[in-house]
Amino acid sequence: MKRDELIAAALEAREQAHAPYSHFQVGAAVETESGEIFTGCNVENASYGLTICAERVAICTAVAAGHRKFVACAVATPGGATPCGACRQFIAEFADRLPVLIIDADTRTVVAETDIADLLPRRFHLPTNQT
Repeated sequence: MKRDELIAAALEAREQAHAPYSHFQVGAAVETESGEIFTGCNVENASYGLTICAERVAICTAVAAGHRKFVACAVATPGGATPCGACRQFIAEFADRLPVLIIDADTRTVVAETDIADLLPRRFHLPTNQT
């Protein structure tokens, strides 16, 4: 895992957040199996249900570039908040086990190193057809 690069990327992505309603800016970064890092920031909308979280933006950007396997994720929030439930499920879609670094953006420090399996035990999944 490119720990320092992942942390820096999440903090930098946070600066691009569009959060005029909550003022809760979030940045995320995911590292792919090939070592590439993709970032995302939260983008709020006046119709709150259309808001998209930073974690999902980062993963969608990586998927759009052809990646499906990830080795780590970093999330930078004020106070070091953990990903919301929707983002936990979204991350878990791509990895049963994935290190997640939780960063307090105010102090620029990692406040927790956890795993998606610990953040979302017994995740929802559909059986896949094996042919």
